[in-house]
Amino acid sequence: MALVSVSLIHHRNGQPSVTLTLAFVAGVTLTKWTRLWDERRAEVPLAFVATTEQSQAAVLLDGTADVGFVRLPLSVGEERELSVIRLYSEVVVAMLPEDHPLADEDSVVLADLEGMTLHDNQGSLKDAVDLVAAGVGALVVPHALARQFNRKDIVLRDVIDAEETWIAVAWLAERETADIEEFVGIVRGRSANSSRGQTIPRKEKIDPDLQIATEKPPRVKPEKPRGKYVHRSTARPQGKRRRQGR
Repeated sequence: MALVSVSLIHHRNGQPSVTLTLAFVAGVTLTKWTRLWDERRAEVPLAFVATTEQSQAAVLLDGTADVGFVRLPLSVGEERELSVIRLYSEVVVAMLPEDHPLADEDSVVLADLEGMTLHDNQGSLKDAVDLVAAGVGALVVPHALARQFNRKDIVLRDVIDAEETWIAVAWLAERETADIEEFVGIVRGRSANSSRGQTIPRKEKIDPDLQIATEKPPRVKPEKPRGKYVHRSTARPQGKRRRQGR
């Protein structure tokens, strides 16, 4: 099994302590998720394992890694054992020699590549890229893989009718832990205040006999005086007027 261990293990007090191991295939950037994890769970260190598409599921099944970022598809048996959540799709590109006639096009279709030797990325991707640069065939891969080989003698063109690939997060369901659940929640965009394990406090019940009334009493509309209303300007003076002196 092709497996490359990456010694990016956090150390605490000079002693290595690994409690959550992340596996990832080439082309996946983990920075955003690991940064959020460090902000929320700094006491739980992370370790990282780089895998190939051939070993991406195996490291989860044998316990080498707790959570994996995999490139779909997986085999039927692997999907049966793992919990898998799709994250995002990848643009597929053709890697061509810079002097190839298709290099002048903005994009290509698979029919344009018929008759050419198409290398796959199942072996050494670097070797396949070297062959393309030498003018031997083409390579159709996700753009995230192709951009790792930024060479002047190779051009990248979108393959507009190629079947898109997907990156997913996966873990072994039977070995799921609270840490795995929380990390997957971070990947899915769950905020720190919306943790699945967080419970909403219940509203305290108060005995009505002991409760102190704090609400204002209801406002009562004053009753209008009965009888005919007479405007002050038209009202007749009450009593007799005093006669003015001459």
